Amino acid sequence: MGAVTDDEVIRKRLLIDGDGAGDDRRINLLVKSFIKWCHSGSHEEGYTQYQRMLSTLSQCEFSMGKTLLVYDMNLREMENYEKIYKDIENNIAAAHEKIAECKKQILQAKRIRKNRQEYDNLAKIIQQHPDRHETLKQLEALGKELQHLSHIKESVEDKLELRRKQFHVLLSTIHELQQTLESKPFHCRTYKNIVFLSLPTFYISA
Repeated sequence: MGAVTDDEVIRKRLLIDGDGAGDDRRINLLVKSFIKWCHSGSHEEGYTQYQRMLSTLSQCEFSMGKTLLVYDMNLREMENYEKIYKDIENNIAAAHEKIAECKKQILQAKRIRKNRQEYDNLAKIIQQHPDRHETLKQLEALGKELQHLSHIKESVEDKLELRRKQFHVLLSTIHELQQTLESKPFHCRTYKNIVFLSLPTFYISA
C-alpha cells in the first residue's frame, strides 16, 4: 500500500468537513499549493497548482460569504428575538395589569352584589310595613281619637269635681241638720220637711 500524500489527507478532511468550518484547512491547503506552485519544475505542474490555488481561494471566498450571511442572519434573528422578548415582557406586564383590574372589578362586583342583597332585604322589611301615606292617616286618626278622649276626660273630671263639691255641700247640710235636731226636737213630718227644704236643689232635681 502506497504512502498517502498530503493532498489526499487534506482532500479527505475537506470531504469530511463538507460545508462546515474548514477555513483553516483551506488556508493550509492554499499555502501548500502556493509553495508547490513556487517550486514547480514544469509549466504544466505550475498551471495545475495555480488552478488549485484559484479553486481554494474560491472556496474560501464562498465560505467567507456564507459565514457573513449566517452572521447577518444571526444578527437579524437576535434582533427579532429581542423584539419578541420585549413583546412578551410587555404582554406579561399588560396581563398582570389586566389581572389586577379584573380583581378590582371582581371585588367591586362582590360589593355591588352584597349591597343589592342588603337592599333587597331592606325592601322586603319595608314592604311588610304600611306605606307613609297610610301611616300618616293612621296617626291622624289616632290623634283625633286622643283629642276626643282628652275632651271626654276633661268633661268627666269636671263632672267629678262638681259631684265632689255637691257631696261636700250635702255633708255640710246633713251635719247642720243633725246639730239642729239634736238641739230642738221636732215632729217627724216637720223633720222631713226641714230635710227636704234643706237639701240642695241639684239633689232634689236628681
